Amino acid sequence: MKKIQIYTEFIKLDQFMKLASLVTSGAEAKNMILEGCLFVNGQSCTQRGKKLREGDIIAFKEQQWIIENENHAN
Repeated sequence: MKKIQIYTEFIKLDQFMKLASLVTSGAEAKNMILEGCLFVNGQSCTQRGKKLREGDIIAFKEQQWIIENENHAN
């Protein structure tokens, strides 16, 4: 499982996709999200603006990422 560091309370799903290099544009992210290609905490997610917080797990195909908040690191 890969880790994605954020420095704010949350990151929106479409922004996460760009940060994780899954897409190169917002339009590409929107299409993939609307097709139900991504899973958040085991549930298919079609909300572009879904807020991802520390501990959330995102899955796409055979890959998984966990959100970590740098501000809460030990």
